[in-house]
Amino acid sequence: MNMNALKPVLWSGLISLALSAPFAAPLLAAGTDNIQHSALAEVAVRYNTVNVDGQEIFYREAGRSDAPTLLLLHGFPTSSQQYRGLIQELSDTYHIIAPDYPGFGRSSMPDPSEFDYSFANYAELMDGFTDVLGLSSYSLYVMDYGAPVGFRLALKEPDAIDALIVQNGNAYEEGLLEFWDAFRTYWHDPIAENREPLREFLNVGATEWQYTHGVPETHLARVSPDAWMLDQAYLDRPGNQDVQLDLFYDYRTNVDLYPDFQEFFRTHQPPTLIVWGENDYIFPAEGAAPYLRDLPNAELHLIDAGHFILESHGPEVAATIRTFLSKNLTN
Repeated sequence: MNMNALKPVLWSGLISLALSAPFAAPLLAAGTDNIQHSALAEVAVRYNTVNVDGQEIFYREAGRSDAPTLLLLHGFPTSSQQYRGLIQELSDTYHIIAPDYPGFGRSSMPDPSEFDYSFANYAELMDGFTDVLGLSSYSLYVMDYGAPVGFRLALKEPDAIDALIVQNGNAYEEGLLEFWDAFRTYWHDPIAENREPLREFLNVGATEWQYTHGVPETHLARVSPDAWMLDQAYLDRPGNQDVQLDLFYDYRTNVDLYPDFQEFFRTHQPPTLIVWGENDYIFPAEGAAPYLRDLPNAELHLIDAGHFILESHGPEVAATIRTFLSKNLTN
């Protein structure tokens, strides 16, 4: 018998047998597992650090690099960890980037004698950060301190902004109410007698209050104590509280730029979603509606929540963002 002639027949039979039950199941399962593992790898959060102008900038990244990018800029007194839940919610569809500013989270914390802790410098660093990562365009989520940093970035790179998501981040005088009285006193006269009382806002009780004030009882159990305890650990590093007091003073420069931010809104009309915790005492709801003067096509959603709405209403906010971006991004 000619064995060479039989080889094709034998191979055909073995292949048919392998693809028949029950032999096919392990092979197909292995293929499915590989696909699932690949998909999981794309949405898994990666933790990286890059050097930008001599500063080590820590950032979280998730999602496919070829998906539309969403840049998340954090607030005070937190870091990119405030977005941990949102990253998980949206990374199946979007390329998520969330950096820490110097003096916050896991980014470098140089001595103030060697680094300019200011919102202008943070915006410069974030501009350099996007260059290092090769981000030519992105949607921008800004919250609290992230608003002036992000809006300054938008002034520098207006064509890079695909869309804006504003969450309890101010750009109008109407949004600076009684909470800011002590800060205004400090801005007008930065003597020790006006600076030192603000140090009380850097203790653990104040940090916890930021997370829990204004949260309805029905959602309070969603707010993780780990969040404010981690923030406090970073605040309590030697020298960090003086960094924060310097930033409190520099915040006045953001108010001076409000007219420029508003002109950017009017001129460029980026698609804008405003999601706002209406019980926030720091940035009250009075600061939300004025955006509609300059961005008449913006969506405004007031939520029964406090300052950190992602802690108490994360899935709801993520769903709102997903709907908004799906309507406004072409890619």
